[in-house]
Amino acid sequence: MKLSLAIVALAMAIPAVSFAQDSTAVSNGEYPNTFSSGSANVSPFTNQSKRFNDWSISAGAGVPLIQSADMTSIKNGNGKNLFGYSAYLSIDKAITHAFGLKLQYDRGETRQGFFNTKDAAPDATSIAGRTQYDAISLLGDINFSNLLRRVDNHSPYRWALHGYAGIGTIAYKAYQKDINGQRLATEIKPFKLGSLFMQAGAGLKYKINRRLDLEGRLMYVVTGDDEFDGGGDKYSTINKREEQVSDNFFNATLGISLKLGKHESHLMWHDPLQEIYYKLDVLANKNQDIEVCKKGDADNDGVCDDWDRQLDTPAGARVDGAGVALDTDLDGVIDLYDKCVTVPGPVENNGCPTTPTGPVVETETKLEGIEFDLNSDRILPSNTPILNNAVNYINSSTGSYSVIGATDTRGTDAYNQKLSERRANNVKNYLIKNGVQTGKINAVGKGEKDLKYPECEPATKCPEWKNRANRRVYFEAK
Repeated sequence: MKLSLAIVALAMAIPAVSFAQDSTAVSNGEYPNTFSSGSANVSPFTNQSKRFNDWSISAGAGVPLIQSADMTSIKNGNGKNLFGYSAYLSIDKAITHAFGLKLQYDRGETRQGFFNTKDAAPDATSIAGRTQYDAISLLGDINFSNLLRRVDNHSPYRWALHGYAGIGTIAYKAYQKDINGQRLATEIKPFKLGSLFMQAGAGLKYKINRRLDLEGRLMYVVTGDDEFDGGGDKYSTINKREEQVSDNFFNATLGISLKLGKHESHLMWHDPLQEIYYKLDVLANKNQDIEVCKKGDADNDGVCDDWDRQLDTPAGARVDGAGVALDTDLDGVIDLYDKCVTVPGPVENNGCPTTPTGPVVETETKLEGIEFDLNSDRILPSNTPILNNAVNYINSSTGSYSVIGATDTRGTDAYNQKLSERRANNVKNYLIKNGVQTGKINAVGKGEKDLKYPECEPATKCPEWKNRANRRVYFEAK
């Protein structure tokens, strides 16, 4: 019952949440002032304020296979040289996290093989067909994975199933080859009424890193033309062999996408939960203009003293609209000091239950580490009190310390190694900036090789609080 009341209290407090600011809080100006602390003012969404990339370039190559035609194909079989080649190049724009558009150019050659020699052609010769084509089409792109994926399953978001469909114009030259040589049977120019075609299919994408995606794709191309296979005029003897509406083909390709832009994530891979964390961090970084307060803001928590019910809010604490420090689980320990924010526990155990249901809390005096958001090396404002305590601890100590950065198991080894080094260096720089001697600390990155919870390999095997605990910086005496 107490936990249910805590959840209700959290739901009521979030719309008006503010933060008490420490004068040494990290503020590097990397976020736009999109949100205002304690108010509903929202600035317009622009290209400058967005935090994800939405453009990419894709290219790939593969094999087209005629599915229905009068010349020998994979449907009527018994031929040779059925495998042609194909390639595509596209410019991709993500409209939402689940829908995008592609302007795509395709080029390739289908090979229809020979007639079945047991059933000779009318002119008693064996005839082969091949078709060279160029096509331009506009495709819709639906990300089925994002439509079906739960946002709270802590997925690493590395696989995605996409569906494609669109229309365009196709130009081709279809050739016949027999014992007398090769001749042009049919030629269709682009951008004519008879050159319209459709294609649809599906692709499975794998996210290699923030820049590159690998994709296997299978498309079905409807030419709308009975002469595409090289059978000649639609009333010719060859084209009377099969009563096909049109000569259609499958196109199987393997390709790669280059995601353009300066941001860490692309819209099609963007984790919706990260937007919640971001908005809270913006609130924490936003310094309220206290000139609008008649009596000022004594505790600098973003709530004017005129209606602040707690004038001595601790620095770094989140507060509700009345300026009272949040206590999500209603256990008497405010969230700033509560080691188990959503589970009630006694004050003497730092707000955690005596029978642990989450991370074990160590209550002895020591240098505390800090945790980081996914794919981020930014020090959260709520962690600055911990780092300020570390400054005092290290300055009062005669020893020296290593600042060690680590990550969870999402991403590649190389990416995680660099991310852990950035995290360690950011903390080191913060400590030095606030008074720690340079010679007393050094930064070390251990990537995903130093997990606090080793069982989180892969990350999907663990709840998110364990993965977050692995994304950390901690201190070690040298």
